[in-house]
Amino acid sequence: MGSKDQLNTLFKKYELEKEDTFKHKHYNIICRSGIDKIMAKAGIHIEYSLEHYNPELKTCIIKATGYKQDVTIETYGECSPENNRNAYVVALAEKRAMSRVVLKLCGFYELGGVFGEDEADSFKK
Repeated sequence: MGSKDQLNTLFKKYELEKEDTFKHKHYNIICRSGIDKIMAKAGIHIEYSLEHYNPELKTCIIKATGYKQDVTIETYGECSPENNRNAYVVALAEKRAMSRVVLKLCGFYELGGVFGEDEADSFKK
């Protein structure tokens, strides 16, 4: 089965609809609504840890530890003026960490070219 077929299988498994995803240049982007659906359907639990926060420099790093049955994954969400135009750096770093842990736990990252919309400002519709 090719990666396009595998991606379609995952979209169906997690009941993603057209408004939950969009194509951006060379990537498939999953919107916040899609990330939330995947997380709920997969029964994922996430714990967050603030690893770094500097309000003066507008930088933040959040560690997310995600649990799905007997699988645990750790990943990070980061935010800085170089990759963000939003004033809420902690909230955005948390969203990025959440998207990454959900997509990793559910096999989307393995396919390549799939990201959450919060992972980069350029991924917005």
